[in-house]
Amino acid sequence: MSYFSFLGTNARWLGAGFLLTAFSCFGQTFFISMSLGDLRQELGLSHGDMGLIYMAATLASAAMLPWVGRSVDAYPLHKVALVVMLCLTALCVAMANVHSVPVLIAVIFGLRLSGQGMMSHISFTAMGRWYSAQRGRAVSIASLGFPAAEALMPIAFVTFTGIYGWRAGWWAATAIMLLFALPVIVALLFRPRVPTAAETASTENRQRDWTRKEVLRDPVFWAIAAGVLAPPCFGTAVMFNQVYLVELRGWSREMFASTFAVMAFMAVVASLILGPLIDRISARRLLPFMLVPLGLASLVLGLVHAPIAAFVFMGLLGISNGFTSTFAGALWPEIYGVRHIGAIRALAFALMVFASAAGPGLIGLLIDAQVPFDLQLVGISLYCAAISLVLTGASRVLASRQQPIPEIA
Repeated sequence: MSYFSFLGTNARWLGAGFLLTAFSCFGQTFFISMSLGDLRQELGLSHGDMGLIYMAATLASAAMLPWVGRSVDAYPLHKVALVVMLCLTALCVAMANVHSVPVLIAVIFGLRLSGQGMMSHISFTAMGRWYSAQRGRAVSIASLGFPAAEALMPIAFVTFTGIYGWRAGWWAATAIMLLFALPVIVALLFRPRVPTAAETASTENRQRDWTRKEVLRDPVFWAIAAGVLAPPCFGTAVMFNQVYLVELRGWSREMFASTFAVMAFMAVVASLILGPLIDRISARRLLPFMLVPLGLASLVLGLVHAPIAAFVFMGLLGISNGFTSTFAGALWPEIYGVRHIGAIRALAFALMVFASAAGPGLIGLLIDAQVPFDLQLVGISLYCAAISLVLTGASRVLASRQQPIPEIA
């Protein structure tokens, strides 16, 4: 089945997944961080202070996610999405009115939990549950919401706030959530997709459904986590400190904002290529190559200071993001089944949020300690190389288990 025919047949559900990931941007680091420079000055905070605040709030949201995330196994997805989006809308209002550090911590906690955490979690859980033989394609299309938001939101936010101020930008986000995202997504999710008889037969009795307790005791899970967590950890760290990077390199904020379009384009290309590839050869066989784009991106940014490095870095980071979002969305149901996928994915998502919190906090402390940023970037590249070897071993272990792979429809 071609992409176009697959899209036409499943437009309702794929559209819901796409919009959920797209509007999770209001809780994503790349969007929140565009206001943190102004907040840091208004509240008199250092880079390290802001990094620790962001890390603490994000870690708290990650601790809540395994418990809140189980709601998708117990309640209809459209009801969970409605509650989450109402919370996210209210938090956009709160962000527009932050005037103290305690309120900032609470708002970042809520934005991270409802936006980055639950919006993405609902999307990928739905794709993993509703699709089997075409899961890779479904996840790849839903994950296109990330690059779409990354391409449009930064330049729109910078332009809008340059005229009206950053607080007005969050009021605009509130209006978008309330008037468009919430009603459209709930309407699309209201009727869940039911797998066809052929899809059910193709995977029936071919996959053992692991519980979350079993997954926690599986060493392979933690080996894979060491790789899956690297992009949100280090990619988020660089995005969080984008103002510092721009000032350090002597680049303009407008120039750097324009590189998000390159990142988004490459993420789209990577997702569209990877989705059918996963359906064809499985996600586990692609494990060893997952961190190659991030490792190269970090190396380029650490060694090259010319403006072209920003575009090369963001292009490679886009490939990494497209790879990771599509890959992680398809991998967990492939190796652990779908019966408890909500709880398992919530655990994996919580770890990713932990990683995305640890990165900015660590980099902020290293910046305050005057550790050269170039050295930090080269260190990230070396980590990617080392963990790629670990992932090669994990892939072989999964192959030795002779884990069944769903047939192509």
